[in-house]
Amino acid sequence: MGSHSELDSLRSYITAEFRPPVSRKVSPITVGLGGVVRRLDERCDLTATIDGLEFDMMAYVVKDLGETEYGRLDAIVGALIMEEWYIKLHPRRGELDLSEPRKREFTEY
Repeated sequence: MGSHSELDSLRSYITAEFRPPVSRKVSPITVGLGGVVRRLDERCDLTATIDGLEFDMMAYVVKDLGETEYGRLDAIVGALIMEEWYIKLHPRRGELDLSEPRKREFTEY
Protein backbone atom coordinates (compact mmCIF):
# COMPACT_ATOMS: atom_id res chain seq x y z
CA MET A 1 0.00 0.00 0.00
CA GLY A 2 1.29 3.50 -0.86
CA SER A 3 1.43 6.48 1.45
CA HIS A 4 -1.68 8.55 2.12
CA SER A 5 -0.40 11.41 -0.01
CA GLU A 6 0.00 9.10 -2.99
CA LEU A 7 -3.48 7.69 -2.57
CA ASP A 8 -5.22 10.95 -1.84
CA SER A 9 -3.65 13.04 -4.59
CA LEU A 10 -6.48 11.80 -6.82
CA ARG A 11 -9.01 14.01 -5.03
CA SER A 12 -9.22 17.80 -4.84
CA TYR A 13 -9.46 19.80 -1.61
CA ILE A 14 -10.21 23.38 -0.60
CA THR A 15 -9.91 25.05 2.79
CA ALA A 16 -13.12 25.99 4.56
CA GLU A 17 -12.13 29.66 4.31
CA PHE A 18 -12.48 29.54 0.49
CA ARG A 19 -15.43 27.18 0.08
CA PRO A 20 -18.35 28.57 -1.92
CA PRO A 21 -21.62 29.49 -0.15
CA VAL A 22 -23.20 26.15 -1.09
CA SER A 23 -21.68 22.84 -0.03
CA ARG A 24 -23.16 19.47 0.83
CA LYS A 25 -22.69 16.71 3.37
CA VAL A 26 -21.53 13.42 1.88
CA SER A 27 -20.61 9.98 3.14
CA PRO A 28 -17.38 10.46 5.09
CA ILE A 29 -14.01 9.51 3.66
CA THR A 30 -10.76 9.11 5.59
CA VAL A 31 -7.67 10.64 3.99
CA GLY A 32 -4.12 11.48 4.91
CA LEU A 33 -3.17 15.08 4.15
CA GLY A 34 -0.01 16.78 5.33
CA GLY A 35 0.86 13.85 7.58
CA VAL A 36 -2.51 14.00 9.36
CA VAL A 37 -5.35 11.50 8.93
CA ARG A 38 -8.66 13.32 8.51
CA ARG A 39 -12.29 12.33 8.16
CA LEU A 40 -14.04 14.52 5.58
CA ASP A 41 -17.79 14.72 5.02
CA GLU A 42 -18.30 17.97 3.10
CA ARG A 43 -17.93 18.58 -0.65
CA CYS A 44 -18.56 21.52 -2.94
CA ASP A 45 -18.59 22.43 -6.61
CA LEU A 46 -16.57 25.46 -7.59
CA THR A 47 -14.89 27.27 -10.43
CA ALA A 48 -11.13 27.57 -10.03
CA THR A 49 -8.72 29.77 -11.97
CA ILE A 50 -5.10 28.99 -12.86
CA ASP A 51 -3.22 31.60 -14.89
CA GLY A 52 -6.50 33.16 -16.03
CA LEU A 53 -7.99 29.85 -17.19
CA GLU A 54 -11.24 28.85 -15.46
CA PHE A 55 -12.30 25.26 -14.85
CA ASP A 56 -15.05 23.60 -12.83
CA MET A 57 -14.22 21.09 -10.14
CA MET A 58 -15.56 19.26 -7.13
CA ALA A 59 -13.52 19.47 -3.92
CA TYR A 60 -13.65 18.17 -0.37
CA VAL A 61 -13.68 20.88 2.28
CA VAL A 62 -10.93 20.76 4.92
CA LYS A 63 -10.17 23.05 7.84
CA ASP A 64 -6.50 23.44 6.95
CA LEU A 65 -4.14 22.02 4.31
CA GLY A 66 -0.89 23.09 5.93
CA GLU A 67 2.07 24.75 4.25
CA THR A 68 4.81 24.06 1.74
CA GLU A 69 8.13 25.82 1.26
CA TYR A 70 6.14 28.36 -0.82
CA GLY A 71 3.60 29.18 1.89
CA ARG A 72 0.12 28.21 3.04
CA LEU A 73 -2.00 25.92 0.85
CA ASP A 74 -5.57 27.05 0.11
CA ALA A 75 -6.46 24.25 -2.31
CA ILE A 76 -5.14 21.08 -3.91
CA VAL A 77 -6.20 20.20 -7.45
CA GLY A 78 -6.20 16.41 -7.65
CA ALA A 79 -5.05 14.17 -10.48
CA LEU A 80 -8.63 13.37 -11.57
CA ILE A 81 -9.41 17.05 -12.26
CA MET A 82 -6.05 17.57 -13.95
CA GLU A 83 -6.77 14.60 -16.21
CA GLU A 84 -10.32 15.76 -16.96
CA TRP A 85 -9.09 19.22 -17.99
CA TYR A 86 -5.90 17.94 -19.72
CA ILE A 87 -3.64 19.85 -17.32
CA LYS A 88 -0.13 18.41 -17.39
CA LEU A 89 2.57 18.79 -14.78
CA HIS A 90 6.24 19.44 -15.58
CA PRO A 91 7.84 18.46 -12.24
CA ARG A 92 11.41 19.36 -13.21
CA ARG A 93 10.38 22.89 -14.11
CA GLY A 94 7.73 23.15 -11.39
CA GLU A 95 5.20 24.31 -13.97
CA LEU A 96 1.79 23.36 -15.29
CA ASP A 97 1.17 22.89 -19.01
CA LEU A 98 -2.18 24.57 -19.75
CA SER A 99 -1.90 24.42 -23.56
CA GLU A 100 -4.59 21.72 -23.97
CA PRO A 101 -7.22 23.39 -21.73
CA ARG A 102 -6.55 26.71 -23.50
CA LYS A 103 -7.35 25.04 -26.86
CA ARG A 104 -10.48 23.55 -25.33
CA GLU A 105 -11.55 26.97 -24.04
CA PHE A 106 -12.00 28.16 -27.62
CA THR A 107 -13.69 25.04 -28.99
CA GLU A 108 -16.44 24.43 -26.37
CA TYR A 109 -19.86 25.93 -27.01
